[in-house]
Amino acid sequence: MKYLQKLARLLILACLLCSGVLGAEDLIHIVGRGETIFSLSRLYQVTADELMRANGITDPSRLQAGRRLIIPVNPPPVQVPLQPTLVDYRVVRGDTLYSLARTHGITLQNLLDINRFSSNHVLRAGEVIRVPGQNAVAVTQTTPPANNTPSGRAAPSGLYALRWPVVPRGITYMIGEMGVVVEGERFEPVRSLTAGSVVSAGPWRKYGRVVIVETAGGYYYMYGGCETISVKVGDRITPGMELGRLGIHTVSERPQLFFMVFRNDTAMDPALAPRS
Repeated sequence: MKYLQKLARLLILACLLCSGVLGAEDLIHIVGRGETIFSLSRLYQVTADELMRANGITDPSRLQAGRRLIIPVNPPPVQVPLQPTLVDYRVVRGDTLYSLARTHGITLQNLLDINRFSSNHVLRAGEVIRVPGQNAVAVTQTTPPANNTPSGRAAPSGLYALRWPVVPRGITYMIGEMGVVVEGERFEPVRSLTAGSVVSAGPWRKYGRVVIVETAGGYYYMYGGCETISVKVGDRITPGMELGRLGIHTVSERPQLFFMVFRNDTAMDPALAPRS
């Protein structure tokens, strides 16, 4: 019976995709037991109203396990005007032009113009660049601040010694979000860190193509930035299994994996997440 139910879901999804009912960038999520509109809105970083409106839901308390939900796509981030006050910033390992632009609230092109960099400029650790002073509220690091970890513990050391979905050539923490950007090689396999099942797989404008794997204990592992996806919703995943191939991020023009882990509706430090 479970096999027939799973097969029916996949057939319905395939028909919707072929008929063009779903947009090219819509994500599909199969509701699991215990999941709510609120928990899913937190997981996908959309409002509960947006999620309900996209699926014609009027009563969120009647959400049933097994229902297929369309996840609305977030619009592109609004560009913030360049601030006049500039300060010196010394580049640390793991910094990228894109991450620093986000940190200081400006566009990548603004940062290139300020420093008279070409579009293919590569930052070097120790290099001093100019950044807006008024927006410098945080600095991208290769280890997170202690007060950003889920339980207030000191950030783990030796990030590069941990196992990651791709071989890390650079690791930075996202500003304003509990997640990491792992730089790798284009078309490199993106491998699952755990066993579990695929609950979502498809394009997502903010993070490229994304795979979300649900694991035991209520964890959700999000693997974003894939150029191709090798799995589909409902697939059972084993540790080390290929989920897709790493792609080039359209803004940074680098092969970057966007990796986040959630538990109990809350994002956690990916460095502290269980690895099978």
